[in-house]
Amino acid sequence: MELIHRNLLIGIHDALQETFFQEKKYADKVIERLLKAHRKWGSEDRKVVSEIFYNIIRWKKRLEYYMGEGVKPNNVYKLILAYLLWSKTHYKKFEEFDGIKIADILTKLKKGTVPTKAIEYSIPEWLAETLEKELGNTWEKEMQALNEQAPTILRANTLKTTAKHLIDELHEENVDCFPIRNYPDAVQLEEKKNVFLTSAFKEGLFEVQDASSQKIGEFLDVREGMRVVDACAGAGGKTLHLAALMKNKGQIIALDIFEWKLAELKRRAKRAGAHNIETRFIEDNKVIKRLHEKADRLLIDAPCSGLGVLKRNPDSKWKIDAEFIERIKKEQQQILQDYSRILKKGGKMIYATCSILPSENSEQVKIFLENNAEFSLIKDQKIMPSEGFDGFYMALIERKN
Repeated sequence: MELIHRNLLIGIHDALQETFFQEKKYADKVIERLLKAHRKWGSEDRKVVSEIFYNIIRWKKRLEYYMGEGVKPNNVYKLILAYLLWSKTHYKKFEEFDGIKIADILTKLKKGTVPTKAIEYSIPEWLAETLEKELGNTWEKEMQALNEQAPTILRANTLKTTAKHLIDELHEENVDCFPIRNYPDAVQLEEKKNVFLTSAFKEGLFEVQDASSQKIGEFLDVREGMRVVDACAGAGGKTLHLAALMKNKGQIIALDIFEWKLAELKRRAKRAGAHNIETRFIEDNKVIKRLHEKADRLLIDAPCSGLGVLKRNPDSKWKIDAEFIERIKKEQQQILQDYSRILKKGGKMIYATCSILPSENSEQVKIFLENNAEFSLIKDQKIMPSEGFDGFYMALIERKN
């Protein structure tokens, strides 16, 4: 029987409150602040807190079923208790927290079955219906994969090192890791660890980037000396990969509608030694128009539902709805239409999302091509969560001469 210290449970409780009830903050930011606030917790304690926190978010709907009532701010402890009982992780005299009785929860746990697929996979009813409609019989396999914990994958920064040398460096810092077949720059950790404290990170030898995400840079077929535009660059994970693939030669213009993300990109680029990146804040349409027919390569990593990355962002399934999906699909169409003009004739672009819904992916590309005869599809690829990494879609499109 595993016992958990009361202070750790109080920390988990407060983090869940913040995630679900206080401004509905992002889980990764909440747990980061919690662990920073308790620097005295040992590495094992920090690991336990993080694991329980994310698993409760991941399995929230199923735990609510075991509880027998909806989660309200005054019964978050009962949500924690349901998880601890379900996972056979116990806390001595836990009932003292809130006078909680465990008999009803234990009755449902012993029964073993749950009434609906949405409860079984712990997702909203609308999402279960959407996944079944769009993915058919495979949706349960994908949802099962999305409920697993995401592995930590690094991308070796080839401006400074190789995957092999990075593994050697990390081993010296007591970080167990290994290469991934068919992903030339990817390195996977044996278990979660705070790699940001390593000298290898401070020296810019790697970035944390999922293996599926690393495929996008390779898919774009960039060359040294090209002008490349990353139209939705964010904090620059894929931008930095493109800089490495181009060996710092040529120009990358990183665009985004959030200045703070571009500021983060600049900071990361400096650490990585990526000198061929220029950031531009999209404050109006003129920024896009000035770039019309200027890019040899264009990356449109479009805003999406994020359903392919629920392994690492399980809270997002509770923060989106069917209306959001419809709104984001219209935004994707608009972005494709507007930003595609950046591409030169004869140039290539990628439309990519971290969604697994065909309506956000291949169907969006089909609509775009039907309305823009000067563009043609070269190839596309979908990576499903059941393959082991994040779910992604990418389509390589050419603008005809």
